[in-house]
Amino acid sequence: MEDRPLAELFEPATRERWRQAIEAALKGADFEKRLVSKTADGLRIEPFYEPAASVAQPVRAPGPWRLAQRIDHPDAEKAGAQALADLEGGADALVLVHCDARAARGFGLEFPSVDALDAALTGVMLPLIALRLDAGPAGFETAALLKQLIERRGDDPSALDLDLGLDPIGTRAATGRLDQGWEARLSEIVTAFAGYRGRAALADARPYHEAGASEVQELAAVLATAVAYLRALEAGGHDLALARDQIAVLLVADADEFLTIAKFRAIRRLWARVEQACGLEPKPLRVLAETAWRMMSRRDPFVNILRTTMASASAGLGGADSVTALPYTLALGLPDAFARRVVRNSQIVLIEESNLAKVSDPAAGAGGFEALTTELTEKAWAAFQEIEREGGIAASLESGAFAGRIAAVAQARARAVATRKEPLTGASEFPFLAEKPVTVLDVAPNPAASSEGALPSQRLAEPYEALRDASDAVRERTGKRPAVFLANLGPVAVHNARSTFAANAFAAGGIEAIGNDGFSDMQALADAFKASGARIACLCSSDTVYQTEAVPAAEALKAAGAGTIYLAGKPAEAEALRQAGVEGFLFAGCDLLALLREAAERAKG
Repeated sequence: MEDRPLAELFEPATRERWRQAIEAALKGADFEKRLVSKTADGLRIEPFYEPAASVAQPVRAPGPWRLAQRIDHPDAEKAGAQALADLEGGADALVLVHCDARAARGFGLEFPSVDALDAALTGVMLPLIALRLDAGPAGFETAALLKQLIERRGDDPSALDLDLGLDPIGTRAATGRLDQGWEARLSEIVTAFAGYRGRAALADARPYHEAGASEVQELAAVLATAVAYLRALEAGGHDLALARDQIAVLLVADADEFLTIAKFRAIRRLWARVEQACGLEPKPLRVLAETAWRMMSRRDPFVNILRTTMASASAGLGGADSVTALPYTLALGLPDAFARRVVRNSQIVLIEESNLAKVSDPAAGAGGFEALTTELTEKAWAAFQEIEREGGIAASLESGAFAGRIAAVAQARARAVATRKEPLTGASEFPFLAEKPVTVLDVAPNPAASSEGALPSQRLAEPYEALRDASDAVRERTGKRPAVFLANLGPVAVHNARSTFAANAFAAGGIEAIGNDGFSDMQALADAFKASGARIACLCSSDTVYQTEAVPAAEALKAAGAGTIYLAGKPAEAEALRQAGVEGFLFAGCDLLALLREAAERAKG
């Protein structure tokens, strides 16, 4: 018997051999269409990659990322209880959310005095945790109050880990208003906090991500904002090296693990380029993460747990220093203790049980991640340069140039959501009409502030949620939802695939499907439709059955009083079907939102 390593007994697994194996498995199907996808920025996502050459990659300092929890209860005493519960439960960082910040989502705290701030942090030992302020337009005032609190308590400033979160440009993006004189105020705060450990300025990606920005646009906006703060501090008389230390960035983590990991790796490379251009020796950038508001859903909210867990893991693997995950019920109201515990424990499992933080850069050398990181870095640098040519991020926002580019990407994404090219589990895919309500705290949200000139903030699931809300209103008023009769033709084995597809598609709009075992007799089909009480119907069967039975079935349904008839499928010859009364076709890739809006109106009569 040969005493050789097993791998030597096989031919090398070259790219060409892999491609041949894939082509054989595709059986003539188009490789590009079936297996290659593209990001919102046009980056190719290949089905397989070769190992990558080693690339120098700035990384997070050794050790796990910090687990940060939002403190956002409007009552200061209850907010303080939230903070202590989170810290006792495993968190080691807090995010104090002011009611004026967009990220408060209608809740958050108000700090009219240092006493109010003290009340929210009662029992919290600041030197033992990391603290970030999320105060939006009230950022400078809240930072000043925090300084007063620290002095009152007598904490050692050098022992603290603070992120003051000052982001006047991000606030401009979120509110439409730019604080005049922000450069001088930022410089004054940095001077006031001399000797403190932490960072004053935060280049925050959330306003851009919520407006629909792509990964490249998000990176470019953050980089341009950080550079603007660097310039402002240098102009204010601060040493460039020390000014660099006053800047942190916050990126958004979503459920796409590949792009999220690559994005977090890319920002460190991009910042290193800025440092080198400034003649500075690169230092680790402070990179914070928050899971995406854009991906949260009010429907089937338990799916949000999966989304935020994936996003948290991806941010941590990508090198985030701190991760804030949104509780799964936040889109429905102020999360209760259970929702806060779930989102906290999800990260604890990732860090303590799954040991995801043991390796500083686990994506290093992986072909897919290295390729994405490099492409994102290059495209983001070019997008950053475009913003700089427009006069910087503040000028680009004022002119509307950057907002226009984001809007174009957001529009394309909206089309992808409408056609389910970008599926939303629980909203556009696998909706559950019988879902039970979840519990949130009985605290009314504040009314939304005027945001003229601001970048929009919209969750992807909102169009489907609006249809579901309308369906709930109909059920509350009449006792039943809008319904569609599934006109199943032939035995179950023949129609089941399309009837299941149709039932799920209509449920995404809150339209309940009335099913059956199938019909071969057209009179029986017509009688069943009349008995159902539905006003619309959808033919469901195979293409073979449609050729002979779809037209008579549509005519029978029309004669039985069907106001609108749909067909599940995309037949090559549709003219005869249209003449028989079929008005719409439900298939993978159709504009489902448009179809559901029409069907919901017609189902009500």
